[in-house]
Amino acid sequence: MTSIKELLELRKQIKTRKPDFIRQDAHKKKRLGRKWRRPKGLHSKIRLKFRGRAKKVSSGYRSPKKVRDLHKSGLQQCIIKSSRDLEGLDAKKSGLIISSSLGNKKRVAILKQAKEMGFNVLNIKNPEEYIKKIEDIMILKKEAKKKKKEKKVVKTGKKKEKLTEKVKEEEKKGVEKKEIEKKEKDKILTRKDK
Repeated sequence: MTSIKELLELRKQIKTRKPDFIRQDAHKKKRLGRKWRRPKGLHSKIRLKFRGRAKKVSSGYRSPKKVRDLHKSGLQQCIIKSSRDLEGLDAKKSGLIISSSLGNKKRVAILKQAKEMGFNVLNIKNPEEYIKKIEDIMILKKEAKKKKKEKKVVKTGKKKEKLTEKVKEEEKKGVEKKEIEKKEKDKILTRKDK
């Protein structure tokens, strides 16, 4: 019986020999794309497997059944979207792939939990360095946010001071105006008619 390591090596060899399976006439018409479609034409050279033509998909190119869908390290790939996804997994048999849709905060929390449980993370080369890098970025963002908030408070404080100064100036002007009007009224009242 062959071991998983040998089967993985065999899969690697098979995949190096595997051609790119592209649709018939994909090189002629761009709209067809480089995806595979089975050739159905009566005189199709690919369907008839003529030598020198593009290869047709066949079972001989498939990887061994035991190692199918396994990572090259031999671990089963499990996509993790939350910390609850870690609960039913075995650290020896499965490797983790952290979902790309996760934010930094949740990603760091999941990485720490996976590290404690002894899991291998397949899509991050060095989890310790990655965690440190992300935490540094988060700290810098928090500091920037704090500075921005303080700046905003200072600006609003300056605005309030300016408003109070304007109000005081207007009150002074109002008081001076009233005094001037009162003096004019007094002049009129105390004026002696000739």
